[in-house]
Amino acid sequence: MDRILEKKKWPPKKIAGISFVVFFCGAIIYGFFLADRSSKLNIDAEKITIAEVTRDQFQESIPVIGNVLPIKTVYLDAVEGGRVETRFVEAGTLVQEGDKILKLSNTNLLLDIMYREAQLFEQSNNLRNSRLLMEQNRLALRRELAEINYNIKSQKRLFERRAQLAEKKLISQEEYEQAKDDYEFLIKKRDLTIETQKQDSLFRQMQITQLEASLERMESNLVIAKQKLDNLIINAPVTGALTSLNAEIGESKAAGERLGQIDVLEGFKVRAAIDEHYLHRIEIGRSGTFDFAGNSYRLTINKIYPEVQEGRFEVDMEFMGAEPVGIRRGQTLHIRLDLGDLSEAILIPRGGFYQSTGGQWVYVLSESGAYATKRATKLGRQNPEKYEVLEGLKPGEQVITSSYDTFGDFDKLILK
Repeated sequence: MDRILEKKKWPPKKIAGISFVVFFCGAIIYGFFLADRSSKLNIDAEKITIAEVTRDQFQESIPVIGNVLPIKTVYLDAVEGGRVETRFVEAGTLVQEGDKILKLSNTNLLLDIMYREAQLFEQSNNLRNSRLLMEQNRLALRRELAEINYNIKSQKRLFERRAQLAEKKLISQEEYEQAKDDYEFLIKKRDLTIETQKQDSLFRQMQITQLEASLERMESNLVIAKQKLDNLIINAPVTGALTSLNAEIGESKAAGERLGQIDVLEGFKVRAAIDEHYLHRIEIGRSGTFDFAGNSYRLTINKIYPEVQEGRFEVDMEFMGAEPVGIRRGQTLHIRLDLGDLSEAILIPRGGFYQSTGGQWVYVLSESGAYATKRATKLGRQNPEKYEVLEGLKPGEQVITSSYDTFGDFDKLILK
């Protein structure tokens, strides 16, 4: 007896077809939306440096290079120009204050002094002659005045006798008047002589005062000129080491030209050049450290030179505590200059990656450590060992800190 067979709803062919369509659509969706489309680069894990992001105490500092200088340097300049005649000492010699170092010669200065001495001698003779002439005039006026007084006395007696005779009508009126006129004339002549003597005395005294003042000025000028002659001998102004002497026998030196320098051996300071970017952050009292002969020493800024040259400005630093034993002038020190106080921050070690990215992104390792991907970051302060992380990283994550120059622009690094 025949049976009616029920038709199957999901035959194998249909199921296979539907499965193929679903798989094909899924592959397309995955390819467009879910698949990893980033560029990849295989690298050797042994050729890179990996560091961990940490949270720790941080102090911002910058590396600067300082040069050791004497705490005080005195420069030797030519006060007067001249030709180098004698070198009493050589560069590198220890000198005492007042020791002779150089002798210059200046013929023009010698001739000028001789001319001034001749002028002084001439002016001195003029003063002496004026005083002598004044005394001669004074004596002549006194002699003339004495003669006038004598004539007045004689004429007065004659006038009085003739006045008596005229009253008795024993002489003529003309003789009486003549005696009277002669007497009055002598009186007026004496008054004029006295006035002339006073005026002449005042004039001569004024002339002598002017000559004395001129002579005094000439003497002062001669003293200054002779001091210039003394300045041709260069003496040590302080006790110390004559570290340089730029003068050879027979060489001509102009006034104001640098001849050498003396370093006072009482201690040292350090002069450091700093990038102008940090000018607003550098202040008196900032400190730094450096290593010397296996020990660490501290310096503090005590003077700032704000003038910027070639993108840098300079500071002077003094030692905090004892100076390093064996340190010498001209030595170079690598200093870590602190720019702030200690504070807690997220940190990553310094590395070559910064030259490639400027700190804007880094390669961060996956949890498995099998690969590393790009991640945007923001770095802040720094010191010679660490960068401060402001955004993009968390403590405990692993980042590649070595140079990225060979990685190109790949998004993912596969570690092998």
